[in-house]
Amino acid sequence: MQKQRKLVIVGDSAFAEIALEYFDADSDYEVVGFAVESAYLKRRELHGLPVVAFEQIAEHFPPADHEVYVATVYTQLNRLRARLAALAKAQGYRLASYVSSRAFVWRNVRMGEHCFVFEDNTLQPFVTLGDNVVLWSGNHIGHHSTVESHCFIASHVVVSGFCTVGESSFLGVNATVSNNVRIGRDNWVGPNTVIMKDTEDDQLFKTESSLPSAVSARRFFKVRA
Repeated sequence: MQKQRKLVIVGDSAFAEIALEYFDADSDYEVVGFAVESAYLKRRELHGLPVVAFEQIAEHFPPADHEVYVATVYTQLNRLRARLAALAKAQGYRLASYVSSRAFVWRNVRMGEHCFVFEDNTLQPFVTLGDNVVLWSGNHIGHHSTVESHCFIASHVVVSGFCTVGESSFLGVNATVSNNVRIGRDNWVGPNTVIMKDTEDDQLFKTESSLPSAVSARRFFKVRA
């Protein structure tokens, strides 16, 4: 595939390495470097590409010529990824998205900016993804459902039809959401958990139960705002 656009990946974790691999093999982006906040900058090279301080990113990779993808996971209920993406956008960077050529995305799916959709995802008709959404591999997002901005959905999750996953939520591996259910914002739904009815905001659902924990999700993950 001909590389027509230059990309900087923010982060140097495992997700950053994975993002490099996918963008390199299955997109028209050429990854030219990485950026990490200076407090966490511990190496200057990754896979033969430079790693620079995020605070000086524009000096190394001018926004007129480069786009950015922030490859961080669900830290602080996705606040870290959202914050860094907003900072990059404020500097004039366009935020990149990746949708695997091996994902099934129906023709009328609507998708915001800065999304990452792995292989084997199924997005049925009339699905909407907000901004800054990550769908790891093998999920099913049912018809007429919405995944709001700043969500992270792990592998093999089923979101049935006419559902809403609230902003800044996380759904763990093999979680299931029944039809016509709204997940509140800032929800953390553990692996193998089945959600059968609407949930309130700021709920943490334990792996072994679909009942909410007494501890709020925001408090558990030390979210400041």
